[in-house]
Amino acid sequence: MSLADVTYDAPKRRGRPATAPQDAATYQRLIRAGLVHLTERGYSAVGLDMILTHARVPKGSFYHYFPNKAAFGRAAIAAYRAYFVAKMERHLSDDSLAPLARVAAFAAAAEAGMARQGFRRGCLIGNLGQEMGALPEEFRADLIATLEDWQARLARILQLAQNQGEISPHHNPADLAQMFWIGWEGAVLRAKLERGPAPLRLFAAQFLEQLNTPPKKNIRGTGQNSKGARNLGRFRAQQIHCLENA
Repeated sequence: MSLADVTYDAPKRRGRPATAPQDAATYQRLIRAGLVHLTERGYSAVGLDMILTHARVPKGSFYHYFPNKAAFGRAAIAAYRAYFVAKMERHLSDDSLAPLARVAAFAAAAEAGMARQGFRRGCLIGNLGQEMGALPEEFRADLIATLEDWQARLARILQLAQNQGEISPHHNPADLAQMFWIGWEGAVLRAKLERGPAPLRLFAAQFLEQLNTPPKKNIRGTGQNSKGARNLGRFRAQQIHCLENA
């Protein structure tokens, strides 16, 4: 799944007939063009003319759907949120894999997606979060809600992993999920900066490796943790599989 697959329902207007198919297609082109530029350059650096040129849509059509750039930005956030949820769930709901292998598969697939674009595009939510000081204030709640949604989905898988003995019982799955997204967004930023996968691989591997470690007070003398090593190996194997099939 890529940004080219993103679809989003246009806002309905009272008192107007159903949207014509060509108008719906126009709306989708605007959203897709916006996501391409916003994930690569950010909100402040992207003007409407850039989006309209990419989408091959006249300015009048833009204002048919959006009263201003801020409204368009919020629609882009909603579309990206839905797109990324679908991408996550394709891996997190894969019952053929153990829970942590699903997390590894998601991380490897996300890396492969960035690699296809030469690591020029980052995460829209992370990009906008960094710009929040210069963005419309209403973006803040949208961005937080998106991250909390992603965290909740990951937390459910981590809870399942804990139930199956893949994660030490002293860990809190909800805290782990929040920690993952805090670190993952930083890794995406660094990968975009460096134009390479090393930050993503380092973070994902270290995150998975520490999940089955005992509390700090019990670490001394325990030796290498076999499940942690297996998790790391599983992640690297999944990386190779996804990159070979990208």
